[in-house]
Amino acid sequence: MPGGGNRCGLQPISLLQALATIILAVAAAAAAAWLAPIAGTSSSTSRVAAANGTCQSRVAPFGYACEEHTVTTEDGYILSLQRIPSGRGETAAGGGGGGKVPVLLQHGLMMDGVTWLMNSPNESLGYILADNGYDVWIANSRGTVYSRHHTSLVSSDSAYWNWSWDELSSKDLSAVVQYVYSQAGQQKMHYVGHSLGTLIALAALSDQQQQIGMLRSAGLLSPIAFLDKMSSPLARAAADVFLAEALYWLGLSEFDPTGEYVHSLVTDICKQPGIDCYNLMSAFTGDNCCLDNSSVQVFLAHEPQATATKNMIHLAQMIRGGTIAKYDYGNAGDNREHYGQATPPAYDVTAIPGDFPLFLSYGGRDSLSDVQDVSRLLRALGQSHSRDGDKLTVQYLADYAHADFVMARNAGERVYAPLMAFFKLQEK
Repeated sequence: MPGGGNRCGLQPISLLQALATIILAVAAAAAAAWLAPIAGTSSSTSRVAAANGTCQSRVAPFGYACEEHTVTTEDGYILSLQRIPSGRGETAAGGGGGGKVPVLLQHGLMMDGVTWLMNSPNESLGYILADNGYDVWIANSRGTVYSRHHTSLVSSDSAYWNWSWDELSSKDLSAVVQYVYSQAGQQKMHYVGHSLGTLIALAALSDQQQQIGMLRSAGLLSPIAFLDKMSSPLARAAADVFLAEALYWLGLSEFDPTGEYVHSLVTDICKQPGIDCYNLMSAFTGDNCCLDNSSVQVFLAHEPQATATKNMIHLAQMIRGGTIAKYDYGNAGDNREHYGQATPPAYDVTAIPGDFPLFLSYGGRDSLSDVQDVSRLLRALGQSHSRDGDKLTVQYLADYAHADFVMARNAGERVYAPLMAFFKLQEK
């Protein structure tokens, strides 16, 4: 197969299902990219922004101190990391992050760290946390324009893209948490993830217990774990429309949502009966209640970002199987080579210690983080966490959909204020 895809265990049925996860590829607002009149416009603009850096393009103009950092994973990916050590107007003596509680923010799939900076300083979580006295760290996963480098590979190599969210959890998140912990003077940090950023945290917490020693708590916004109940009509249509053979022989190792091929796929889906592509955001993410045009325009200037095709296949396996497990290489032999067993090991979220504080916020209109799937996750967590006390806090917003949690104009009071109150309880 061209593009080295066999190393990923690509199977025709897997790629057919992978197209059903285009909705995840644009997790949250990324779907809006296809509203752009010219495919690829956001990609080129994003690369200009990347050359300038997030600090210069999105943080410093609002009067915040900002630092650009890099951290290298054990498998050689060089990740970009931004630090906002102080709030607006804070003096150098009072800033610098010294002694402050750190918070690590992790974006979702096909997004980057700008996720947390898309609205005004009064409405975006990154700025709000800095203004409330936190030492803010913003992660950018491998494959985004901010984290495109590697110690020995270039992004045009198919080997560069030989990863899924397993590696985002075990390699990227691990390296970033250890780096922030060290830079912050071995201060335990709070973690906040959105969408796929919640899945990699749940996997790490259940599979890598050493991470817990560096974390105070985890805030999970639009949690993604079990995926078989996703209700997006566009996702279900994608699985029916696209030919597995075409995808199988395409051999793409990099999945670029701004590319001409993906754009044409979405165009074809939009021709199917019952699919309303005049409102792509709602078709993908659910009916978001509270977005405004300015945040969507910031999104279009930066997103969506590329990911690995292998990552898309992994998510498709979850939709098909209804489980949270490591990447399935498609046959018992390859799985044994990687895992020592014929089937991929499952991530057991019930193994997350019951005294580790979790904050989950989900929406009634979210078609990616579906209410039924979140309920299943909560039942699993309930086996170790009791809702009595402050170790498992659950917030349900009936009118919120997937993008609202990072882009809504009223998320500050509805989501971020309760989240920070939860943080304060864990800091006592």
